Amino acid sequence: MSARRPVLFVPHGSPMFALHPGAAGAAMSHVATQLGTPRAIVVLSPHWDTAVPTVGFATRPETIHDFGGFDPRLYQMQYPATGCPEVAAQVVTALQHAGLPVAQDAQRGLDHGAWMPLRQMFPDADIPVVPLSVQSRLGPAHAYRVGQALALLAAQNILVMASGNITHNLHDFMAVSRHGGGTPAYVQAFADWIHTHMMARDVPGLLAYRQHVEGQRAHPSDEHLLPLFTALGAAGADAQPEAFFRGISDHVIAMDGYSFH
Repeated sequence: MSARRPVLFVPHGSPMFALHPGAAGAAMSHVATQLGTPRAIVVLSPHWDTAVPTVGFATRPETIHDFGGFDPRLYQMQYPATGCPEVAAQVVTALQHAGLPVAQDAQRGLDHGAWMPLRQMFPDADIPVVPLSVQSRLGPAHAYRVGQALALLAAQNILVMASGNITHNLHDFMAVSRHGGGTPAYVQAFADWIHTHMMARDVPGLLAYRQHVEGQRAHPSDEHLLPLFTALGAAGADAQPEAFFRGISDHVIAMDGYSFH
């Protein structure tokens, strides 16, 4: 067993993040330089949503361009990482040992919630990647339990990286994109609330985020915040969260990223 690796929650923003990573991208690149080289990366993306936890076993996962209407250059981008069936099998075993149902997908590639942050942080695509799905219908407590099942992987030179956004309201994003406007007050308010509860390690409070006055507007649906809860679970009860970046992109997307040491 090697020293325990940090667990990461990273933002992926809108698809335009790949062309304009800005300060969030610079912070993510800096974090990557401090990590060393893991054996493999298990990446959780809200853009792969399944009924039960599903693990990707593809040896050459394709780059999925699962978005439309953006800059044509985005559709030419590739992230040619290999998969790692051996580590994928370890993920399956970890989930099974936790009593969770689990499925396997031999073909699944890397959607933009996975490859965009990976491309920013590990541009050489020289570390094997294993994708893992979210279960938006099962809620925050389930996402946290999935993370707890993955906790041992961090002690096996495997990087657990959860990708999402602290705020994700597609209606507000489209309204600002089309008509302009400033940042709604709820965006910073909810990001601050998350940060306060993260620093306090208030897991029950975080899992009940929809009771926050702005929780439902920040996330009309759960999927983009669920990876944060999985990262919390994978980090372990004694892990200390650290915000490596806090900021807002496109007026409505809180791009805060956290590492757990």
